[in-house]
Amino acid sequence: MHMADALLSPAVGGVMTVVSAIGIGYGVKKIAGNAFDEKKIPMMGVMGAFVFAGQMINFTIPGTGSSGHIGGGILLAALLGPYPALLTLASVLLIQCLFFADGGLLAYGCNVFNMGISACFFAYHLIFKPIVTKGMDNKHITIASIAAVIIGLQIGAFCVVLETLFSGVTELPFGAFVLLMQPIHLAIGLVEGIVTAAVLCYVHRVRPELLDSTVENTKLPAGVPMKNILISFLVLTVIVGGVLSLFASAYPDGLEWSMEGVAGTTELEREGPVYEAVNSVVETTAFMPDYGFAGDEEGAPLGTTAAGIIGSSITILLAGGVGFVIHAVRKRNAVA
Repeated sequence: MHMADALLSPAVGGVMTVVSAIGIGYGVKKIAGNAFDEKKIPMMGVMGAFVFAGQMINFTIPGTGSSGHIGGGILLAALLGPYPALLTLASVLLIQCLFFADGGLLAYGCNVFNMGISACFFAYHLIFKPIVTKGMDNKHITIASIAAVIIGLQIGAFCVVLETLFSGVTELPFGAFVLLMQPIHLAIGLVEGIVTAAVLCYVHRVRPELLDSTVENTKLPAGVPMKNILISFLVLTVIVGGVLSLFASAYPDGLEWSMEGVAGTTELEREGPVYEAVNSVVETTAFMPDYGFAGDEEGAPLGTTAAGIIGSSITILLAGGVGFVIHAVRKRNAVA
Protein backbone atom coordinates (compact mmCIF):
# COMPACT_ATOMS: atom_id res chain seq x y z
CA MET A 1 0.00 0.00 0.00
CA HIS A 2 2.96 2.30 -0.59
CA MET A 3 1.65 5.48 -2.20
CA ALA A 4 3.54 7.12 -5.05
CA ASP A 5 4.05 10.88 -5.26
CA ALA A 6 1.73 11.18 -8.27
CA LEU A 7 -1.25 10.25 -6.10
CA LEU A 8 -0.87 13.39 -4.01
CA SER A 9 -0.90 17.13 -4.33
CA PRO A 10 2.06 18.92 -2.73
CA ALA A 11 -0.33 20.44 -0.17
CA VAL A 12 -1.73 17.09 0.99
CA GLY A 13 1.72 15.50 0.95
CA GLY A 14 3.09 18.37 3.02
CA VAL A 15 0.26 18.29 5.56
CA MET A 16 0.55 14.52 6.03
CA THR A 17 4.31 14.83 6.45
CA VAL A 18 3.70 17.27 9.31
CA VAL A 19 1.02 15.00 10.83
CA SER A 20 3.32 11.97 10.71
CA ALA A 21 6.24 14.00 12.03
CA ILE A 22 4.10 14.92 15.03
CA GLY A 23 3.26 11.25 15.53
CA ILE A 24 6.91 10.26 15.30
CA GLY A 25 7.87 13.08 17.66
CA TYR A 26 5.25 11.89 20.15
CA GLY A 27 6.71 8.39 19.89
CA VAL A 28 10.21 9.73 20.58
CA LYS A 29 8.90 11.65 23.59
CA LYS A 30 7.22 8.55 25.00
CA ILE A 31 10.33 6.44 24.49
CA ALA A 32 12.49 9.12 26.07
CA GLY A 33 10.20 8.91 29.10
CA ASN A 34 9.38 5.55 30.62
CA ALA A 35 7.61 3.89 27.69
CA PHE A 36 10.56 1.83 26.47
CA ASP A 37 12.74 -0.97 27.75
CA GLU A 38 16.34 -0.56 26.54
CA LYS A 39 16.71 -4.35 26.48
CA LYS A 40 14.40 -4.27 23.43
CA ILE A 41 16.71 -2.04 21.38
CA PRO A 42 18.21 -5.03 19.51
CA MET A 43 14.65 -6.18 18.80
CA MET A 44 13.90 -2.87 17.07
CA GLY A 45 16.68 -3.52 14.58
CA VAL A 46 16.04 -7.22 14.07
CA MET A 47 12.24 -6.96 13.84
CA GLY A 48 12.54 -3.95 11.56
CA ALA A 49 14.72 -6.04 9.26
CA PHE A 50 12.22 -8.89 9.43
CA VAL A 51 9.36 -6.58 8.42
CA PHE A 52 11.46 -5.09 5.60
CA ALA A 53 12.10 -8.59 4.27
CA GLY A 54 8.47 -9.59 4.77
CA GLN A 55 7.22 -6.61 2.77
CA MET A 56 9.22 -7.85 -0.21
CA ILE A 57 6.96 -10.89 -0.49
CA ASN A 58 3.68 -10.17 -2.23
CA PHE A 59 1.20 -13.02 -1.77
CA THR A 60 -1.54 -13.65 -4.33
CA ILE A 61 -5.14 -12.99 -3.35
CA PRO A 62 -6.95 -15.90 -5.07
CA GLY A 63 -9.53 -15.06 -7.70
CA THR A 64 -8.70 -11.35 -7.85
CA GLY A 65 -5.56 -10.93 -9.92
CA SER A 66 -4.20 -8.90 -7.02
CA SER A 67 -1.59 -9.40 -4.33
CA GLY A 68 -0.65 -7.99 -0.96
CA HIS A 69 2.20 -7.87 1.52
CA ILE A 70 2.40 -7.49 5.27
CA GLY A 71 2.42 -4.03 6.80
CA GLY A 72 3.97 -5.21 10.05
CA GLY A 73 2.53 -2.51 12.31
CA ILE A 74 0.63 -4.80 14.68
CA LEU A 75 3.47 -7.33 14.78
CA LEU A 76 5.96 -4.64 15.76
CA ALA A 77 3.59 -3.00 18.26
CA ALA A 78 2.90 -6.31 19.99
CA LEU A 79 6.61 -7.07 20.44
CA LEU A 80 8.11 -3.61 20.95
CA GLY A 81 5.26 -1.41 22.10
CA PRO A 82 3.38 1.06 19.87
CA TYR A 83 5.91 3.91 20.06
CA PRO A 84 9.10 1.97 19.24
CA ALA A 85 7.03 0.13 16.62
CA LEU A 86 6.14 3.36 14.84
CA LEU A 87 9.78 4.50 14.80
CA THR A 88 10.86 1.12 13.50
CA LEU A 89 8.26 1.07 10.72
CA ALA A 90 9.06 4.68 9.83
CA SER A 91 12.69 3.59 9.45
CA VAL A 92 11.65 0.72 7.16
CA LEU A 93 9.55 3.04 4.98
CA LEU A 94 12.34 5.62 4.76
CA ILE A 95 14.86 3.01 3.63
CA GLN A 96 12.42 1.63 1.06
CA CYS A 97 11.78 5.11 -0.30
CA LEU A 98 15.33 6.48 -0.45
CA PHE A 99 17.32 3.38 -1.38
CA PHE A 100 14.83 1.25 -3.31
CA ALA A 101 12.44 3.86 -4.78
CA ASP A 102 9.46 2.11 -3.20
CA GLY A 103 6.95 4.77 -2.15
CA GLY A 104 7.50 8.42 -2.96
CA LEU A 105 9.32 11.00 -0.87
CA LEU A 106 6.39 13.42 -1.08
CA ALA A 107 4.15 10.50 -0.05
CA TYR A 108 6.38 9.46 2.86
CA GLY A 109 4.19 11.15 5.47
CA CYS A 110 1.09 9.49 4.03
CA ASN A 111 2.74 6.08 4.04
CA VAL A 112 3.88 6.46 7.64
CA PHE A 113 0.36 7.45 8.68
CA ASN A 114 -1.50 4.86 6.57
CA MET A 115 0.74 1.91 7.42
CA GLY A 116 2.25 2.93 10.75
CA ILE A 117 0.14 5.28 12.84
CA SER A 118 -3.15 3.62 11.83
CA ALA A 119 -1.85 0.26 13.08
CA CYS A 120 0.56 1.14 15.90
CA PHE A 121 -1.57 3.81 17.55
CA PHE A 122 -5.19 3.15 16.63
CA ALA A 123 -5.59 -0.57 15.89
CA TYR A 124 -3.13 -1.69 18.58
CA HIS A 125 -4.66 0.38 21.39
CA LEU A 126 -8.31 -0.05 20.40
CA ILE A 127 -8.34 -3.66 19.17
CA PHE A 128 -5.24 -5.74 19.90
CA LYS A 129 -4.43 -4.73 23.47
CA PRO A 130 -7.98 -4.98 24.89
CA ILE A 131 -8.40 -8.50 23.47
CA VAL A 132 -5.10 -9.97 24.69
CA THR A 133 -5.56 -8.32 28.07
CA LYS A 134 -8.45 -10.73 28.59
CA GLY A 135 -6.08 -13.69 28.15
CA MET A 136 -2.60 -14.08 26.72
CA ASP A 137 -3.07 -17.41 24.96
CA ASN A 138 -3.07 -18.61 21.37
CA LYS A 139 -6.82 -18.07 20.98
CA HIS A 140 -6.79 -14.45 22.13
CA ILE A 141 -3.54 -13.67 20.30
CA THR A 142 -4.99 -15.03 17.05
CA ILE A 143 -8.29 -13.17 17.37
CA ALA A 144 -6.52 -9.95 18.37
CA SER A 145 -3.98 -10.19 15.54
CA ILE A 146 -6.50 -10.80 12.78
CA ALA A 147 -8.98 -8.19 14.04
CA ALA A 148 -6.34 -5.50 14.64
CA VAL A 149 -4.57 -6.02 11.32
CA ILE A 150 -7.84 -5.92 9.38
CA ILE A 151 -9.03 -2.76 11.15
CA GLY A 152 -5.64 -1.10 10.77
CA LEU A 153 -5.54 -1.86 7.05
CA GLN A 154 -9.12 -0.70 6.55
CA ILE A 155 -8.24 2.61 8.19
CA GLY A 156 -5.09 2.91 6.09
CA ALA A 157 -6.86 2.02 2.84
CA PHE A 158 -9.63 4.53 3.50
CA CYS A 159 -7.03 7.20 4.26
CA VAL A 160 -5.44 6.53 0.87
CA VAL A 161 -8.79 7.20 -0.80
CA LEU A 162 -9.30 10.40 1.20
CA GLU A 163 -5.78 11.60 0.44
CA THR A 164 -6.27 11.17 -3.30
CA LEU A 165 -9.69 12.84 -3.04
CA PHE A 166 -8.28 15.89 -1.25
CA SER A 167 -5.42 15.95 -3.75
CA GLY A 168 -7.89 16.35 -6.60
CA VAL A 169 -6.85 13.16 -8.39
CA THR A 170 -9.79 13.04 -10.77
CA GLU A 171 -8.66 9.74 -12.30
CA LEU A 172 -9.64 8.05 -9.02
CA PRO A 173 -13.20 9.14 -8.15
CA PHE A 174 -14.07 8.54 -4.49
CA GLY A 175 -17.00 6.12 -4.89
CA ALA A 176 -15.42 3.74 -7.39
CA PHE A 177 -12.02 3.85 -5.70
CA VAL A 178 -13.27 3.12 -2.19
CA LEU A 179 -15.43 0.23 -3.44
CA LEU A 180 -12.28 -1.50 -4.67
CA MET A 181 -9.80 -0.44 -1.98
CA GLN A 182 -11.74 -1.59 1.07
CA PRO A 183 -12.64 -5.18 0.03
CA ILE A 184 -9.23 -6.03 -1.40
CA HIS A 185 -7.48 -4.78 1.74
CA LEU A 186 -9.94 -6.77 3.82
CA ALA A 187 -8.63 -9.89 2.10
CA ILE A 188 -5.02 -8.75 2.43
CA GLY A 189 -5.60 -7.98 6.11
CA LEU A 190 -6.97 -11.46 6.73
CA VAL A 191 -3.81 -13.06 5.34
CA GLU A 192 -1.51 -10.68 7.20
CA GLY A 193 -3.50 -11.22 10.38
CA ILE A 194 -2.98 -14.97 10.16
CA VAL A 195 0.77 -14.49 9.54
CA THR A 196 1.00 -12.03 12.44
CA ALA A 197 -0.86 -14.43 14.74
CA ALA A 198 1.46 -17.31 13.79
CA VAL A 199 4.58 -15.27 14.54
CA LEU A 200 3.22 -13.92 17.83
CA CYS A 201 2.05 -17.35 18.99
CA TYR A 202 5.55 -18.66 18.30
CA VAL A 203 7.11 -15.81 20.28
CA HIS A 204 4.67 -16.36 23.14
CA ARG A 205 5.63 -20.01 23.27
CA VAL A 206 9.40 -19.49 23.34
CA ARG A 207 9.67 -16.08 25.05
CA PRO A 208 6.31 -15.11 26.61
CA GLU A 209 7.90 -12.26 28.58
CA LEU A 210 8.17 -10.21 25.38
CA LEU A 211 4.43 -10.02 24.79
CA ASP A 212 3.57 -9.80 28.47
CA SER A 213 5.91 -6.88 29.11
CA THR A 214 4.58 -4.96 26.12
CA VAL A 215 0.91 -5.35 27.02
CA GLU A 216 1.58 -4.58 30.69
CA ASN A 217 3.93 -1.71 29.79
CA THR A 218 6.65 -3.09 32.05
CA LYS A 219 10.32 -3.88 31.55
CA LEU A 220 11.55 -7.37 30.79
CA PRO A 221 12.49 -9.27 33.96
CA ALA A 222 16.19 -9.34 34.72
CA GLY A 223 18.00 -12.29 33.26
CA VAL A 224 15.54 -13.04 30.46
CA PRO A 225 17.71 -14.40 27.61
CA MET A 226 17.17 -12.69 24.25
CA LYS A 227 19.94 -14.25 22.21
CA ASN A 228 18.00 -17.20 20.81
CA ILE A 229 14.94 -15.18 19.76
CA LEU A 230 17.14 -12.58 18.08
CA ILE A 231 19.09 -15.26 16.20
CA SER A 232 15.83 -16.94 15.15
CA PHE A 233 14.48 -13.78 13.57
CA LEU A 234 17.82 -12.96 11.97
CA VAL A 235 17.82 -16.37 10.29
CA LEU A 236 14.20 -15.92 9.23
CA THR A 237 15.03 -12.49 7.83
CA VAL A 238 17.80 -13.91 5.65
CA ILE A 239 15.53 -16.72 4.43
CA VAL A 240 12.59 -14.42 3.74
CA GLY A 241 14.52 -11.53 2.19
CA GLY A 242 17.19 -13.56 0.43
CA VAL A 243 15.25 -16.61 -0.76
CA LEU A 244 11.47 -16.43 -0.40
CA SER A 245 11.40 -12.95 -1.95
CA LEU A 246 12.31 -14.63 -5.24
CA PHE A 247 8.85 -16.22 -5.28
CA ALA A 248 6.83 -13.05 -4.67
CA SER A 249 3.60 -12.69 -6.64
CA ALA A 250 3.85 -10.74 -9.87
CA TYR A 251 0.28 -9.46 -9.55
CA PRO A 252 -0.22 -5.77 -8.69
CA ASP A 253 -0.73 -5.03 -4.99
CA GLY A 254 -4.06 -3.94 -3.58
CA LEU A 255 -3.53 -0.24 -4.26
CA GLU A 256 -2.26 -0.77 -7.82
CA TRP A 257 -5.06 -3.25 -8.51
CA SER A 258 -7.66 -0.76 -7.32
CA MET A 259 -6.12 2.01 -9.41
CA GLU A 260 -6.13 -0.19 -12.49
CA GLY A 261 -9.75 -1.11 -11.89
CA VAL A 262 -10.77 2.55 -11.74
CA ALA A 263 -8.29 4.43 -13.93
CA GLY A 264 -7.09 1.63 -16.21
CA THR A 265 -3.46 2.06 -15.11
CA THR A 266 -1.30 1.33 -12.07
CA GLU A 267 0.72 4.52 -12.50
CA LEU A 268 -0.31 8.15 -12.78
CA GLU A 269 1.84 11.04 -13.97
CA ARG A 270 2.19 14.45 -12.35
CA GLU A 271 4.35 17.38 -13.43
CA GLY A 272 5.63 20.36 -11.49
CA PRO A 273 8.68 21.61 -9.63
CA VAL A 274 7.80 19.77 -6.40
CA TYR A 275 7.51 16.42 -8.16
CA GLU A 276 10.73 17.04 -10.07
CA ALA A 277 12.56 17.94 -6.86
CA VAL A 278 11.50 14.87 -4.87
CA ASN A 279 12.07 12.57 -7.84
CA SER A 280 15.56 13.99 -8.23
CA VAL A 281 16.36 13.18 -4.62
CA VAL A 282 15.16 9.58 -4.90
CA GLU A 283 16.92 9.07 -8.23
CA THR A 284 20.15 10.15 -6.54
CA THR A 285 19.80 8.03 -3.41
CA ALA A 286 18.13 4.87 -4.79
CA PHE A 287 21.06 2.59 -5.57
CA MET A 288 18.77 -0.46 -6.05
CA PRO A 289 15.51 0.82 -7.58
CA ASP A 290 12.67 -1.72 -7.59
CA TYR A 291 14.82 -4.00 -5.40
CA GLY A 292 17.40 -4.87 -8.02
CA PHE A 293 20.64 -3.73 -9.56
CA ALA A 294 20.40 -0.81 -11.96
CA GLY A 295 19.96 -2.08 -15.50
CA ASP A 296 18.67 -5.51 -14.45
CA GLU A 297 15.26 -6.78 -15.40
CA GLU A 298 12.70 -6.42 -12.63
CA GLY A 299 12.76 -9.51 -10.42
CA ALA A 300 16.24 -10.66 -11.44
CA PRO A 301 17.21 -13.28 -8.82
CA LEU A 302 20.63 -11.94 -7.86
CA GLY A 303 19.40 -8.36 -7.49
CA THR A 304 16.32 -9.38 -5.49
CA THR A 305 18.35 -11.49 -3.07
CA ALA A 306 20.95 -8.76 -2.67
CA ALA A 307 18.25 -6.14 -2.09
CA GLY A 308 16.63 -8.28 0.60
CA ILE A 309 19.86 -8.80 2.50
CA ILE A 310 21.25 -5.28 2.02
CA GLY A 311 17.96 -3.59 2.88
CA SER A 312 17.50 -5.73 5.98
CA SER A 313 21.04 -4.93 7.10
CA ILE A 314 20.51 -1.18 6.68
CA THR A 315 17.24 -1.47 8.61
CA ILE A 316 18.99 -3.14 11.52
CA LEU A 317 21.47 -0.28 11.68
CA LEU A 318 18.89 2.50 11.34
CA ALA A 319 16.06 1.15 13.51
CA GLY A 320 18.40 -0.20 16.16
CA GLY A 321 20.45 2.99 15.98
CA VAL A 322 17.37 5.14 16.57
CA GLY A 323 16.56 3.19 19.71
CA PHE A 324 20.14 3.35 20.95
CA VAL A 325 20.46 7.10 20.40
CA ILE A 326 17.19 7.84 22.22
CA HIS A 327 18.25 5.60 25.10
CA ALA A 328 21.70 7.26 25.27
CA VAL A 329 20.18 10.74 25.35
CA ARG A 330 17.68 9.70 28.01
CA LYS A 331 20.46 8.19 30.11
CA ARG A 332 22.62 11.31 29.75
CA ASN A 333 19.74 13.58 30.73
CA ALA A 334 19.01 11.42 33.75
CA VAL A 335 22.60 11.73 34.94
CA ALA A 336 22.62 15.49 34.33
